[in-house]
Amino acid sequence: MVDVLNTGDTAWILISTVLVLLMSVPGIAFFYGGLAKKKNVLNTMFLTLIAFAIVSILWVIYGYQFAFGADINGLIGYPANLLMSGIGVNDVSGTIPSMLFVAFQLTFAALTAALISGAVIGRMKFSAWIAFIIIWMTAVYVPIAHWVWGGGWLMQMGALDFAGGTVVHISSGISALALVLILGSRKSKTLLPHNLGYSVLGAAFLWFGWMGFNGGSALSAGGLASSALLVSNLAAAVGLVTWVCIDTIKEGKPTVLGAISGAIAGLVAITPAAGFVDASGAIVIGLGAAFVSYFAITYLKPRLGYDDALDVFGIHGMSGIWGAIATGIFAAPFINELGTGLLYGNPGQLTIQIIAVVATLAYAFVVTIIIAKVLDLTIGLRVKEKDEVEGLDTRLHEESGYML
Repeated sequence: MVDVLNTGDTAWILISTVLVLLMSVPGIAFFYGGLAKKKNVLNTMFLTLIAFAIVSILWVIYGYQFAFGADINGLIGYPANLLMSGIGVNDVSGTIPSMLFVAFQLTFAALTAALISGAVIGRMKFSAWIAFIIIWMTAVYVPIAHWVWGGGWLMQMGALDFAGGTVVHISSGISALALVLILGSRKSKTLLPHNLGYSVLGAAFLWFGWMGFNGGSALSAGGLASSALLVSNLAAAVGLVTWVCIDTIKEGKPTVLGAISGAIAGLVAITPAAGFVDASGAIVIGLGAAFVSYFAITYLKPRLGYDDALDVFGIHGMSGIWGAIATGIFAAPFINELGTGLLYGNPGQLTIQIIAVVATLAYAFVVTIIIAKVLDLTIGLRVKEKDEVEGLDTRLHEESGYML
């Protein structure tokens, strides 16, 4: 089949690319920044900005090529087009320009790296964060992206991941957990959002941008994109309402923080399934995401004692795991002929999804532990105690978020 440019598809993926960029800058920056302490708001936002910028550069130089180049033994791509050499402005991938596909995937890679920052706020050296992002994108994100999306062994096995359950959310969530295990806990573990309004704004940008994140992953402007967008919004809404109900029952009152946490959990969980499930599947996925992430944050984290400051593992890791597995249960062939789950007569798909989840968890966790340990032994991961106590905005950047 010959690739032929379709202007409608191209227009939609152009818009989707901008929407995914909006999820990081300003979405993640505001979401995390508002949850941070006042003395760390700028540093928290800066971690997102610098991660997005660094990955944007590296993706064009070599990241895309290794992730989506011709498969080498199911493990990595062959980098035939370093620095975009050999890819012309008129080249087409499917029905969209090849360079647009590169740009769309760039936003996914950059967003994934930025997500990890929420776990380490308030205590990680800025220089160590930069080094970590460079190495992590190269050694963790790129191989997993190839395995699942670029023709690697999980794709060959038939793993389903429409928009990034394994590649984006599980990899960032488990990597965040690994990084904080080496980094250690904050001096003060209390989470008192200094500006919850910022976080609501950030969550709104994330919700809005997620429509391009999931809807754009159809790589066309048609029925599949429309279905993915609809079920993504539905799962977010169900996650929000479910979390509010849990808060009301358990704590006696609904909270705005719980509401936006539930919405994000629902969006995370529906991400791998968005192009494979119908509305009924989306409702169950959104419902399950709220319960899974609430359990991880409220019970699992205190019991195990790890200091995932803004619950990157609790929301992205745990709901990502649930969503990836749920895809193997609820994938409906009448939505997408490429996916048939357990409920529609294919129990083998669930097994494949579990293999993909376990492989992603194991690889990302082990490699991140190694990266973090090496950085800790060389340049050091942690800021000085005085810097942490007084705040990273003034100590590391000589700036303040508020001139009051």
